[in-house]
Amino acid sequence: MYWYLIQTKPRLEKYALENLERQGYECYLPIIPAEKLRQGKLTVIDTPLFPRYLFIRLGTNATDKSWGPIRSTKGVSTLVRFGNDPAKADDELIALLKSRENALQDAPERLFEQGERVSLTEGPFAGIEGIYQMTDGECRAMVLIELLGKTASLRIDLKGVRKLSP
Repeated sequence: MYWYLIQTKPRLEKYALENLERQGYECYLPIIPAEKLRQGKLTVIDTPLFPRYLFIRLGTNATDKSWGPIRSTKGVSTLVRFGNDPAKADDELIALLKSRENALQDAPERLFEQGERVSLTEGPFAGIEGIYQMTDGECRAMVLIELLGKTASLRIDLKGVRKLSP
């Protein structure tokens, strides 16, 4: 038995996982908590560590479960291949991912990190770049901007802040 990689349809990782498990396949979808902005509020949701991918455990013997139904499972796009060979993952990699997943459950991935360069997208300061400082309890971001040669602290709705590309 080996772990193989499946590509899912966009944002249907959990749906594909449920459908494969319902058919009796052993699958693994690494999940991490992450901060997301939903309807203007900062929430922590579980997101796939590898968007559009999950792992499935399959055997190569004639007595093992058939590979045929995988492609036609709802939510599944394809079995990842390199040439004609399906992409394999070692048991050690899966064990490492599971241990890291458990360690990350209490510390969600932050939407913004302190000191990160951001751009303001709404309000009178739209288009100005600043440095993200922190989020307060009212889902507002505190951003440092340079205004008239001086550094000023500004509170703005999180939906009005965007990360700058590195």
